Amino acid sequence: MDIKNKSKPNLVTRILAVIVAVLLGVSPATAVADMQGIDVSSWQPSNITRLVDADLAVVKVTQATGYVNPSWRAQAQGAVDTGKALGLYHYAGGYNATSEADWFLAQIGDYVGRAVLVLDWESNQNSAWGNGGWVLQFVQRIHDRTRVWPLVYVQASAIGQIPQQVWDKCGLWVAQYANMLPTGYQSNPWNYGAYGEAMRQYTSTGRLPGYSGNLDLNVFRGERWQWDAYAQGDGAKRPSAPLPETTTGATGQQTANTGRQCVVVQPGDSLSAIAARYGGTWGEWTGYASGNPGLIYAGETVCRGTTQQTVTGGQRPSGTGSLQVTVQSGDTMSGIAARYGAWPLSSWSVPSGNLNLIYPGQVVTYNGGGSVATGSNAPPATRTVTVRSGDTLSGIAARLGIGYTQLTGYRSGNPNVIYPGEVLHY
Repeated sequence: MDIKNKSKPNLVTRILAVIVAVLLGVSPATAVADMQGIDVSSWQPSNITRLVDADLAVVKVTQATGYVNPSWRAQAQGAVDTGKALGLYHYAGGYNATSEADWFLAQIGDYVGRAVLVLDWESNQNSAWGNGGWVLQFVQRIHDRTRVWPLVYVQASAIGQIPQQVWDKCGLWVAQYANMLPTGYQSNPWNYGAYGEAMRQYTSTGRLPGYSGNLDLNVFRGERWQWDAYAQGDGAKRPSAPLPETTTGATGQQTANTGRQCVVVQPGDSLSAIAARYGGTWGEWTGYASGNPGLIYAGETVCRGTTQQTVTGGQRPSGTGSLQVTVQSGDTMSGIAARYGAWPLSSWSVPSGNLNLIYPGQVVTYNGGGSVATGSNAPPATRTVTVRSGDTLSGIAARLGIGYTQLTGYRSGNPNVIYPGEVLHY
């Protein structure tokens, strides 16, 4: 089995998908509520999650108590960078269930709360096959340490091995194929929903533009917010890990002597996911523009702590006109400038000296001397819109009654490549 991920296809990709679908005798994936995706392992290249369109990607991380997929970090990061919903899975070896759960969690660290966790329950190389108690012990250990109930992957013929206690807490990811013929995405595969599953894997011979080999194809019965709900679980904690280190301008900085901690919201984030990553409870994180804790936007800064003195992660220090921002995956300088209203671009300095050449983790600096985005010094970006699954730039523009060239801030720098969850300006 593999990962699932699909970002918003551009026009060329849509045309190719239709052609492939016609040739293969199936209907192409359409912009419906349910999410299409792939699952991957070391059998696929490390950049597979960047090569193909998907709403989601599920990546194999571990197996038993000693194996780690050497490509998983690159595959997971590729999904995140391209706006895909992410899942991470452990393949059961059938040894001590608690030890296998701990081995899995030891690898994934900071992804807890951001990625859906999955137990892959199959017969091959699984000495506990047939023992539903092992499944229960594994998922309970995951929940005890993370407050997250994982999905459980199982073939349709073996659903009877899954205890009712697991059914009650965990979503099922059921594998059942109508045949072994090559196929593209299917929005309504054979027997879809017949088992009350959260997700269906309907082929291992999927073919998608961008990759010449076979892929496992899946459809999740829900939208991105429902996927994120599986990832966040009860939202209380993550496996033991320290808070981010105190570094000037870094996202997640905790300021000495104040107890103030601020982070920049990433696409797909929720307050519970942020709390899981950086500590505290979701109710301690404030500063979101909507005033609704269930509605936060990528690019805005939320904080926890009792004082208001510290500026971190891209907030402008009062009275200085200066600004430091830690570059996130997918950022461009124009996108950063639009996010913080700091123009002109010429007032920014970057480590490379080239505004078109920045890398995640670098700190870029706004030196003042410009102005907040008003008047002729700023692009026409006084309002924002969040990209939804299935959106195109022209489609958003039509919805807003503006020209697509008025929309700025897409992190790809390519108007044909936008990702669900990113915030555009107009």
